[in-house]
Amino acid sequence: MKFLDQRMDGSEYTNCSLANAVFTDVNLSGARLTDVNLSGLEIENANIKGLKIFGYDVESWIREQLRKDGCHLD
Repeated sequence: MKFLDQRMDGSEYTNCSLANAVFTDVNLSGARLTDVNLSGLEIENANIKGLKIFGYDVESWIREQLRKDGCHLD
């Protein structure tokens, strides 16, 4: 199934598989993922401001790790 140029705001998915799904140029701001299997998940070129995993601020953690390595995000 392919979706192109669709607005699906407020969609809900329950007991479904999106294994090997590809999301390109997708807005997931405000989305909530609960009880999901994210093994093998790859994220590239993403805005992670406000991203929390298990209650941890991911952006802050990544910035801290880069700072330790002498790098920075602009």
